[in-house]
Amino acid sequence: MAGQLKEVRNRIKSVQNTQQITKAMKMVSAAKLRKAQDGIVQMRPYAKKLQELLSNIVSNSEGEAGMSLSTERAEEKVLMIVITSDRGLCGAYNANIIKLAKLTIREKYATQFAKGNVTIWTIGKKGYEHFLKNKFNTDATYKDIYLNLKFETVQACAQAAIKAFENKEFDKVELVYSEFKNAATQRFVVEQYLPIAKIAKKEGAQKSDFIYEPEKQELIQELMPKILNTQLYKAVLDGNASEHGARMTAMDKATENANEMLKTLKISYNRARQAAITTELTEIVSGAAALKG
Repeated sequence: MAGQLKEVRNRIKSVQNTQQITKAMKMVSAAKLRKAQDGIVQMRPYAKKLQELLSNIVSNSEGEAGMSLSTERAEEKVLMIVITSDRGLCGAYNANIIKLAKLTIREKYATQFAKGNVTIWTIGKKGYEHFLKNKFNTDATYKDIYLNLKFETVQACAQAAIKAFENKEFDKVELVYSEFKNAATQRFVVEQYLPIAKIAKKEGAQKSDFIYEPEKQELIQELMPKILNTQLYKAVLDGNASEHGARMTAMDKATENANEMLKTLKISYNRARQAAITTELTEIVSGAAALKG
């Protein structure tokens, strides 16, 4: 009986120690989330407007010179930029992004994958580790971007993707990432990065008319790469905020589960202690009765 009590006490202590860790991790993630959320909330309207502008320009400039980044080709070679996190303990966040990337390959690029023509660039160590372990054609060049998250480091990845597309190393580039909604909700998306998507023209809609200053070709060639840099940076910021939100939620749930476990263990402990006391009293009464007899 004493051994059982000691075992339950040890379990209670272990759960309490784990609960302290999950509480601390929740607080750290909450602090990081506030900063990450501010970054993506401020960035999103700007990036969205730039994307609309770029799509409008591309849609109204079909066939013109200098539009190589919007040229659609047969999708023989595909690049997927998959944005995960560097660390775990954030629920199903990384698993959902990896699952979506693999589902996209299976449903859209099965033929290219069978030929070895699907390449994965990962931003975040968790994605890289998974795809490397499962023998996908992956590249580690940009997996450590989160160690120094700033526009310049993300820009290097964007520029490399643009150059590879222009050199026809890839015919299509897709982004797979998590779009931040709130601390408890993320939307996992696949987004076409290159060629630049055109806006579907509605029947009877008027053609957008832009006044270009300086010349149109010069402006387009300057604008396109800069807007694409911004789009990738926005996706990385979305992923960063989503990670901290997912981790905060996961640690909150873990803390609640620890509370439930502690309640159950304390009931078990009290029952075991009461059983031990009852046994001791029975032995004392039995001993006293034996002495009287």
